[in-house]
Amino acid sequence: QVQLQESGPGLVKPSQTLSLTCTVFGGSITTNYYYWTWIRQPPGKELEWMGAITWSGSTYYSPSLKSRTSISRDTSKNQFTLQLSSVTPEDTAVYYCARDSVVPQGYDYWGQGTQVTVSS
Repeated sequence: QVQLQESGPGLVKPSQTLSLTCTVFGGSITTNYYYWTWIRQPPGKELEWMGAITWSGSTYYSPSLKSRTSISRDTSKNQFTLQLSSVTPEDTAVYYCARDSVVPQGYDYWGQGTQVTVSS
């Protein structure tokens, strides 16, 4: 059974960088063929795909967030990390990490989500 767990600060000041880590248990982030993904949901809005890092370390980002987003990984810790720079209150959301399977296609495991509030 794969489990994902987000961790990071719940409060970030405007203009700072938001940094969240997803620790994966029960499965390796280098196993073919999975995308390790960050998704967020602002209050009252739909889920928003932010980006992903693949089993081989390639990264993909949402065009609307690409200039501010970086996803990296630490294979020794089986973790992947989201960094979102220059945050504003509009970045307030519940942030989720999830595993996206190529075959069969779809998100098969999610973290519980972590609330991040951007406020001074």
